[in-house]
Amino acid sequence: MKRLLKISLDLSLLSFIPVLSWFCLSLIIDKNLINIFTLTYPIQFIWYILKSIFSTGANINKEKDNNKDAVMSGIIVGGLIGAVIYGLLALNIAPYINFMNMDVDLYKNFAVYSIVQLFIQLVFMFIIEKLYYEEKNELANKYSISFNLLNFIVLTGTALVTKNQIIIISTTLISILIFTTYIFIKHFDKFKFNVQIKKWIKYDSVELFNNVAFFFIFLFGLSNAMEFGNQYILALTFVALITDFQWDSFDAIIEAANIDISKKKFNYMEHIKNGYKLLLILLLTSFIMCAVLFNFYDLNIKLVAIYFSFELINFILYPIYKINTCYLQLEYSAFKTTSNKIVASTLRFFVSLLPTPFCTGLGQICSSIYQFITTNLIFEKNYIINSNRIEKRKCI
Repeated sequence: MKRLLKISLDLSLLSFIPVLSWFCLSLIIDKNLINIFTLTYPIQFIWYILKSIFSTGANINKEKDNNKDAVMSGIIVGGLIGAVIYGLLALNIAPYINFMNMDVDLYKNFAVYSIVQLFIQLVFMFIIEKLYYEEKNELANKYSISFNLLNFIVLTGTALVTKNQIIIISTTLISILIFTTYIFIKHFDKFKFNVQIKKWIKYDSVELFNNVAFFFIFLFGLSNAMEFGNQYILALTFVALITDFQWDSFDAIIEAANIDISKKKFNYMEHIKNGYKLLLILLLTSFIMCAVLFNFYDLNIKLVAIYFSFELINFILYPIYKINTCYLQLEYSAFKTTSNKIVASTLRFFVSLLPTPFCTGLGQICSSIYQFITTNLIFEKNYIINSNRIEKRKCI
């Protein structure tokens, strides 16, 4: 549980500090800036796609296949691809904002900041995950705290001194770029390029497809939901802000499970119990954030309650089907597990296109229920838990 909390803290800081930053910027500069979180939300799944292939997949490749050059190869190649993708997005930000049905002049500068920040965070997370697999969790935790405090202090501090958006943005981005470059150099290992891309994709194919699907689900789903007006946009954004870092923290369940499965140290029931302990902690933080921040914005309480109820249902189902998925992915069949995820994501995508402001929440619930049922059925059909050990069922 201690390790899970450390990993969740690292992941939560990468999400919580940006969330807190948008809240502070909306109070210091312009209340509308809070909506940039929703505006650029789909783009974060490009971050997860690249992390899945070039970090998680590469690290598992190192552990399972003794490919000692995989991790650094992944960091370099993934970083270069990320630079191209995020660079093109930053240069073409106006068409993107128009597609999302929002005001270009109002949101352009900080939308670019959000995109460049995501790229720097991507490289930073490559290094942090490398440290996880080297079992240097405490060091990774220290780096994560330092990175995120630096980001928050420079951003909000500069905003208090000047309202010039270009100065605020450039000062913050330069600061976190210097810090990321420093830890990259410090943990750089000599290597020869050994890019086993097929294996990297295979080892994390479920999460990879999941994030590809999420990109399209939220790109079109949020664009659809935003057509219903500012009242719905604000409620949706508020609920996303008080639950997003919790969702990112929840990914510690996947991280810990993948590490233990790949190292043959996996205890199923322990991971389930720890997952629900983490859930209770994260739900408490959501309620606290809601209570503290609700009165700062002109929110419709009924809309907030509806959007939050969707999140609550998904939180409750998440630990079981995610841990099942991790195990089935690495020990049963990557192809079958990914195929099951494709069905769930396809269902979610089409529900997210329904002409209702609640389309994204309804899509998420349908997907979670489907995955909860199917992963349990597949798991129970093929495995049995005996004294916290997982054993294959004998064919009759």
